[in-house]
Amino acid sequence: MHNLDLYAKVEDLLGIEEASGDLQNYYLDTLKNLSFDSLLDVGCGKGAFLERIQKEFQTQKLLGVDLSPLMVEATQSRGIEAHVIDICHLEGSFEVITAMFDTLNYLDKPQLKRFLGCIERLLAPNGLFLFDVNTLAGFENVAVGSYIVDDQTRFLTIDSDFNKGIYEAEFTLFSQCDNDCFTKEQATIKQYYHKVKEMCAMTSLELIDTLDIYLYDEIQDKTLLMFKRLF
Repeated sequence: MHNLDLYAKVEDLLGIEEASGDLQNYYLDTLKNLSFDSLLDVGCGKGAFLERIQKEFQTQKLLGVDLSPLMVEATQSRGIEAHVIDICHLEGSFEVITAMFDTLNYLDKPQLKRFLGCIERLLAPNGLFLFDVNTLAGFENVAVGSYIVDDQTRFLTIDSDFNKGIYEAEFTLFSQCDNDCFTKEQATIKQYYHKVKEMCAMTSLELIDTLDIYLYDEIQDKTLLMFKRLF
């Protein structure tokens, strides 16, 4: 099982629905004055953002991609096209590409450079790439610690730490099955801190805007970046 499939199984236990909705609002506010006929959402999750795009914009072509089959199935259940595919194997051209809620933080530096190269290929001329990344304060003050939740049929523990630019979270899930037994699943999920200057140096896309994001209290835990393909 892919590590992100375990994340998909427990996402509803993480208490991030409100934060996810707030983050989507930042993207929607950024896009509201733009006209575009195609949008690709990378790391589409369960498709909530694409569903909002579908309702609020007259976008003719919407596509979601994710590496988790469980997430893609959830997006497809909303009536939105989605595929399990590495974007570097994807064909087509899109006027807007989005990558929300830590998508780029899951990539180490070599993977990020490859990813940005594939974004360049998929973006239409003058196309926009919008994504958010965790700030250093977000990693150190928001993400780190222990988390335990029990909904009677599932018991989840997360132990996480941030060291030398790498955030590592150990997920352990006990799920109730027949005859009052429990199954145990474990996965380690890593994220990487990336400086804006480093990302700019990895791509020919031009950074045209940034926006500070505060999802949790007064800590700027994320930065929303907008890159543009100029040719």
